Amino acid sequence: MSDVRRVSTGAPWEDTFGYSRAVQLPNGLVLVSGCTSVIDGSIVDDGPYEQAVNSFNVAFAALKELGLGRDDVVRTRMYLTHARDVEEIGRAHKQLFDSVRPAASMIIVSGFVDPRLVVEVEVEAYREAPQS
Repeated sequence: MSDVRRVSTGAPWEDTFGYSRAVQLPNGLVLVSGCTSVIDGSIVDDGPYEQAVNSFNVAFAALKELGLGRDDVVRTRMYLTHARDVEEIGRAHKQLFDSVRPAASMIIVSGFVDPRLVVEVEVEAYREAPQS
């Protein structure tokens, strides 16, 4: 799989746990790992809406490194720790993706690596690979 491209953002957990922020496959599919509201190494623990926007922005930065953007997103997954945050996280998703309309899932989980985090997002994007 030498045609696979990997993006690292320098997040502390990438090296610790051995993963890439994003992986682009030769067929044009891009998988973005779980993104949280960590900016410049610090958790931004404002409300769920803000954390969701920040988390998606981390994903967008990884996509940008691979030449893709928000309009290329075909699937999102939102993991949240509290059902009470569904509306705020959903509002952030609508604001960011209303014109794109990716397939989406929202899943309630028991927690994340830091209790200040209330949402983590995953993104899948696709752009047809250029013909060689």
